[in-house]
Amino acid sequence: MSDTAFQTVAMVIYMAGMLFIGWYSYRRTSNLNDYMLGGRDLHPAVAALSAGAADMSGWLLMGLPGAIYATGLREAWIAVGLTAGAWLNWKFVAPRLRAYTQVANDSITVPSFLENRLRDSSRLLRIVSGLIILVFFTFYVSSGMVAGGVFMQSSFGLDYRVGMLIVAGVTIAYTLFGGFLAVSYTDFVQGLMMALALIAVPIVGLVKLGGFDEVSSLVKASDATAGLDRMALLPHPMTQMALIGIISALAWGLGYFGQPHIIVRFMALRSTAEARAGRRIGIGWMLFAVGGAIATALVGAAWYQKQGLKLEDPETVYIKMGQILFHPLVAGFMLAAVLAAIMSTVSSQLLVTSSALVEDIYKALNKTDRSDGHHVMLGRMAVLVVSVIAGAMAWTQNDTILALVAFAWAGFGASFGPVILLSLFWRRLSTQGALASMVTGALVVAWFGNVKGGPGHIFDVYEILPGFLAALLVAWLVSLATHKHHDEVQAEFSHTVHAVAHAYD
Repeated sequence: MSDTAFQTVAMVIYMAGMLFIGWYSYRRTSNLNDYMLGGRDLHPAVAALSAGAADMSGWLLMGLPGAIYATGLREAWIAVGLTAGAWLNWKFVAPRLRAYTQVANDSITVPSFLENRLRDSSRLLRIVSGLIILVFFTFYVSSGMVAGGVFMQSSFGLDYRVGMLIVAGVTIAYTLFGGFLAVSYTDFVQGLMMALALIAVPIVGLVKLGGFDEVSSLVKASDATAGLDRMALLPHPMTQMALIGIISALAWGLGYFGQPHIIVRFMALRSTAEARAGRRIGIGWMLFAVGGAIATALVGAAWYQKQGLKLEDPETVYIKMGQILFHPLVAGFMLAAVLAAIMSTVSSQLLVTSSALVEDIYKALNKTDRSDGHHVMLGRMAVLVVSVIAGAMAWTQNDTILALVAFAWAGFGASFGPVILLSLFWRRLSTQGALASMVTGALVVAWFGNVKGGPGHIFDVYEILPGFLAALLVAWLVSLATHKHHDEVQAEFSHTVHAVAHAYD
């Protein structure tokens, strides 16, 4: 068999496995709570790895190793910011959100939690939140479909649209039928694949190159040839623009508090106490995966230096090293790990978008009492409709959609992050404060994202930082002016605090 044939076999096995998980999850899904939140019965290991896989996407296997290969460890600051943000999210948000969403009328989506937490009888908060999720995630899903089409085109020589349809078809199938359980279980498997692949490449590369000392000397020789210092964490000299770049990279961590497809995993945990185990597993996974990505880049630089060859596209360093170091069948599963990273993110975003349409917009506007089966059917239809719209947007390959990913991360982080934190840790947050905060975060991100320069290059900072801070300030000021005491709200807040404290006794 040819190398391509082996790699195709590996890809078919991977795709079949994802569809099997979708079928298995379909058998376990009987009502809307199951479809949207897995019946709050998610094992902490599944929650942790599925959150990580849904978060990282193809950036972990291609973007980060490529950036380290091209310019060195100074590109790792974003990984530092993301790891710190994920730890803070698991430490402080996860236990409170798991407890509070159950206390607040058993909320199964982020917008429904905010409505129940703040007693918003106007339903405006729920609808606005749902619309923000719907708009941003439709673009997000589209960007994932573009990435899937490009991957299949570059890896197997397929037509871009054929590749996109294959990737989208399998992802839509297991998401549509299996719901939250299928997304979480497939993300768990995909997270394992990503971490194992990123650990295997540098370990085997180190052995074949002769150990740490040999790799280190080869990297230094490669640096001398390319005029780089890959091992330097800080640029030389430290200019104002370089400092803004580091601050912007670290600011990515703020986005975690407001990402609906990530924090919904906290809501689905079996109990509040299991947030601790989830944090340890999730951060352990991140450290292995990010460390493996960095090591893959450095081993790749050493390998190409020793062979006297040049890697044309740094973002392919993981793929090329997998093909060089392993049997074609194993290399095929290495390729499947890249696809897993893309599909895990798309499926998570599809499900959250579906929940926004059904649970947060349809149920808020439609007062008719319907059965759970009716709403599950609508949820599946919503997955299909959003997929068709996102696919139409991705039909013509468009790099501007891919560029929107960073913008959308900032938009979610600034729109929802401050509101989520204040709803969990501040008694006096009001409906008006939450609405004003979400609008402010979105507008500031949109403005900062479209201007550059300014005094001291202030507008070059990543837009999530000013957006998050402005939204936090507005939420505080407006809530102070509009807050009204509500006995039930205060009782629920106190009950949640005690529940979290008791969970860790």
